[in-house]
Amino acid sequence: MADRANRRTLALAGTCGLLLSAIALLVFTWMRITAVWPIYLVIFLSGIGRSFARPAVQALSADLVPREIYSNAVAWRSSTWQFAAVFGPAVGGMLYGFAGPAAAYAVVCVFMMISIVAIAWIQHNVRPAIASEITVGESLRIGLKFVWNEPVVLAAMTLDLFAVLFGGAAALLPIFARMLSAGPEGLGILRAAPAVGSFFVGISLAHRPPFRRAGRTLFLTVAAFGVCIILFAVSRNFYLSLVLLTFSGMFDQISVVIRGTLIQIATPAHLLGRVAAVNGIFIGSSNEIGAFESGVAARLMGTVPSVIFGGTMTLVVVAIIAIASPKLRQLRELT
Repeated sequence: MADRANRRTLALAGTCGLLLSAIALLVFTWMRITAVWPIYLVIFLSGIGRSFARPAVQALSADLVPREIYSNAVAWRSSTWQFAAVFGPAVGGMLYGFAGPAAAYAVVCVFMMISIVAIAWIQHNVRPAIASEITVGESLRIGLKFVWNEPVVLAAMTLDLFAVLFGGAAALLPIFARMLSAGPEGLGILRAAPAVGSFFVGISLAHRPPFRRAGRTLFLTVAAFGVCIILFAVSRNFYLSLVLLTFSGMFDQISVVIRGTLIQIATPAHLLGRVAAVNGIFIGSSNEIGAFESGVAARLMGTVPSVIFGGTMTLVVVAIIAIASPKLRQLRELT
């Protein structure tokens, strides 16, 4: 849809869906609904809203930003997201604790409304050029075919897919917080650490020129992410674990910027929506599936061995894709 409809309109529609989800949770709180299934239903529907909004926003940003500063724009976009990932839950927790859940949800609704106004303010109404006779199924097939026939893009997406899939230590942080005797406050700090690292590296990347050896840097940073996960699994010192999680976020941010820039540069404008959607499936779904994999592996192997296994598999995937994709390995500056 992001390649068939007005991208700004689609982003607005998806964001409105997220607003309605927040309003529903606020209403549930007012009505004192305690059943779990309505909350699951709202989360499910909010996922649909995000699935439309994210590809539209990514494709729209490529329309708005000059090609020569794609890398800078991706770094800023990712950094602002990480900033929100750090301070959003912290502010939400404080509101919940001091003012109650209704106040927390009300603030969410207000900020979602601000987002809608901001998107509506964008002066861009160009409709993507796509033949109207092409069916949605055919349109999707074209997008998937493009990704499949672009070995560098496919390799970059696959690398990130499996890194996220196996590197899902975040799902087990409550157990590690207990092992480190960190308490709930320590758990909050541990959860924020990767986002803090990502945020500051993103700000740094936004003020530096593109990587001269982007492919090699991508493989090295994903491998370093896997090493951080392994060392975190065996650490029994809270501060060392905190540092390792922070570094994991830093390395992850570098790979995000390289991959995001690569996809925007390598993809024709009329395919950006579809490719962004495919990338969203690769990465968005792998986050949740990776958390599930971590839980199952922890149940079968134990918490620490399962995280070591995940980090090791990340290194194995890096080695396999580095051998299988020499074009990505030899990729130079992204311009």
